[in-house]
Amino acid sequence: MKDLELEIEERIQEHKSDFEISKLIKNHIKEYLNSLDELFSQNQGKDFLVKHTKQIDRLITIIYKYSLRRFFKEYVPLYNTLPITLIALGSYGREELCVYSDIDLMIVYKKCDGYNIEPIIKSILHLAWDSGMKISHRTHEIEELFCASNEDITIKTAMLESRFLCGSKYLWTEIQRELLKIRKYEQKEFIRQKIEAYKQRGKKFPLNMEPNIKDGVGGLRDANTLFWIAHIMIGIYRLNDLVPKYLNDEEFKEFRSSLEFLFRIRSALHLSAGKKQDTLNLDLIPSVAKKLGFKNTKTKTAELQVAQKTLQSLWILKITSQIFIKRLITPIFFNKKNISIIRKLHIKNGFCIYENTLYTSFHRKKTSLKEVLKTILKLEDVVMKYDVSVINWLKKTTVPPHNSKEIYALFRQFFERKYLNQMLYAFYKSNLLQHLIKPMSHIVNLPQFDGYHIYPVDIHSLKTLYFLENINDMFIKALYDDICENGRMMLRLTVLLHDVGKGKNTDHSKLGAKIFRAYAKKLNFNEEQMNMGELLIKYHTLMSNVASREDIYNEKTILSFVSKLRSLRALQLLYVLTYCDLNAVNPKAYSRFNAKFLRELYELSANAFGQNTLIDETTRRLKKEEVLQKSDEFIAISAILKRKILSSSSNLLFFKYSPHQIVELAKWAQEVKDFSFNIENNHHLCIHVVKNINFNVGFLLGKLVVFDLVQMDIFKLFDNIKFFKIEFSKKAESSELLYIQSLIKESFLEDKKAQIKKPVILKGEINLDCNHSKSLAKITLNAKDQSGLMAYIISLFDKYGIDIASAKIQTIKRRARNLFLIEKDDKVCDNAKKVIELLY
Repeated sequence: MKDLELEIEERIQEHKSDFEISKLIKNHIKEYLNSLDELFSQNQGKDFLVKHTKQIDRLITIIYKYSLRRFFKEYVPLYNTLPITLIALGSYGREELCVYSDIDLMIVYKKCDGYNIEPIIKSILHLAWDSGMKISHRTHEIEELFCASNEDITIKTAMLESRFLCGSKYLWTEIQRELLKIRKYEQKEFIRQKIEAYKQRGKKFPLNMEPNIKDGVGGLRDANTLFWIAHIMIGIYRLNDLVPKYLNDEEFKEFRSSLEFLFRIRSALHLSAGKKQDTLNLDLIPSVAKKLGFKNTKTKTAELQVAQKTLQSLWILKITSQIFIKRLITPIFFNKKNISIIRKLHIKNGFCIYENTLYTSFHRKKTSLKEVLKTILKLEDVVMKYDVSVINWLKKTTVPPHNSKEIYALFRQFFERKYLNQMLYAFYKSNLLQHLIKPMSHIVNLPQFDGYHIYPVDIHSLKTLYFLENINDMFIKALYDDICENGRMMLRLTVLLHDVGKGKNTDHSKLGAKIFRAYAKKLNFNEEQMNMGELLIKYHTLMSNVASREDIYNEKTILSFVSKLRSLRALQLLYVLTYCDLNAVNPKAYSRFNAKFLRELYELSANAFGQNTLIDETTRRLKKEEVLQKSDEFIAISAILKRKILSSSSNLLFFKYSPHQIVELAKWAQEVKDFSFNIENNHHLCIHVVKNINFNVGFLLGKLVVFDLVQMDIFKLFDNIKFFKIEFSKKAESSELLYIQSLIKESFLEDKKAQIKKPVILKGEINLDCNHSKSLAKITLNAKDQSGLMAYIISLFDKYGIDIASAKIQTIKRRARNLFLIEKDDKVCDNAKKVIELLY
């Protein structure tokens, strides 16, 4: 900085203009700002802010000196004799000036006949502005200070943080006397307005996944508010002056550590954005993490660590500020005339209730966790908020290293209560919930970077419980009211723990289900409760996903959905859980639009529970799909082919074939344009066909009747491609293989027909079920095995336009036992009846 002063002195000697001087200062500021990244890497937190503030102090002092030199030349008066004082205000006054924040400056002067003060002040300000400094200023005669402070609480607040910069120290002494008058004037009203501003900030900037580090809940303004109130009331000049009378060393250490981290975050934000930036936007977190030196670990990314630490620090500042602001202001606002009213409001166990809020004394002695639980359980089961005085008492609780069976038994009783949310929220704010439910400790302040959830996992979970107690949808409310007390008890714990599996590198629903069971067992839940809670958590995202992403009017979708739930009761409980979960995501997540689809999905699914055979079949298929999806071969194929395989309507494909066979068949089908086939002739003749055009199976079977058909599979794969596996009991001669190949090719010609003898089928041996499902009819055959039987039947299917979606054809003990699933349309059942009549 001395180099800058020397350079300015040289410019003065050269009679350079103010513009040249401002340009010199501006270049110096630019160089300084470019060096801040390196400075920040060496000194972070409050230390960095102090260093930056001192640098700005020096620049303003240089500008002040130059302005005096400009007016007085070589005859600059002593600074103390010139009645001008420059004062830092706000964060600048606190020595917490962030890189791109406005520089709050107050210039106080006293009129003096010997000096023309106002041009000097204008010169100081204009030179600062021309140099590129973001100066926000106030200029007052000393006599105006008291009146000016009463114009607006913001002005008064800024003045309370005044810090001498340069100028007359004689005048500064007079200013300090005025500041003392300002501090003592209408203290109660000042505090009342600050408390109201504190509440309004909380509503405007709630704690979410993109928190405002300065003005948001738990932000720097919370710490400022604590300081302003303490300064007004007891005259402190630093927050650590509250120790030990108002804050003990441990409390202040936790508070100060969180405040220090937020200083680091805010500075890193400004440097990353290259401008004033107080909101920790998701896109800035990687840069902030890098500047703060966070590294990826095995379990958490650097970005996740930064976000979680930020949320933790905000939360600590929020709770600590609330408690100690209330501690400070309670004596001021206490009215002795209210003692009789308080006595009437007093209830047992040292509490009183006023306007549905529970209060206790800040001087209440600490007690054990067991006694806390017993005391809270004695409270009436009504909607009730918990004042910070109660949180203060809960925070002092003595907790054992491990919860005893007695503690778990007591805590279990909480889940029998109708109104649980606010009670658990109080436990959460006092760090007791994480001790009572140890699995929740790893989701505390856990961020969710999905652009969907606006709250960290822990707050989202508590809000989900809130919506369980405040269901606005009358239909869902009726479902909830219909649940038995044991079911509601289980659902309360399920709702609270539905996301407890998040934060690990695995499926959070499956992990969460396991954690739920283990914890529910500690609370002595019965097997039925544990099974149901485990099922609900495992599938807690299923209903919203199906309703929003799948065709809920497709029977396969509905059967797949209900087969996972197993019972109508599980469907009802999942519907309630889904409603609560969506409402807790963000204010727009549960809308009229998705509410409509969820209701329709519920009703369609409720009706489907009567179709037990189809549900069992779908359940079996889903298990096969799970095995398939875990296989290495399936994992290796493209996402598109995976989706195509799973879209196949043929359950038999999954029941009969291994994952390897299914993947290889899909790869083959994917390459087929019209048709493709291969022939195996080891022990018996076997033909595999994949086709995308019309295939005259009846013709082929009629021509190959001499080889004796014993089994045939027909599977509808995807993109209208079908697969045929046709097995015969006899082996073909080598000389016959070319002929068989030519027959297969001819089967794709529409004019080809074979003369086939009509088989003998008795009444009752072939049956049609047109109500098998909404999309499929079923034909079953159990008849004497005859030459040309299948060739004749399939030729009739082709003639009457019956499309086989899937078929299982086999001969057991000389009887044909066949199953056909056929695609339903307007005429298919009528045509199938005609075919059956022709077959008799």
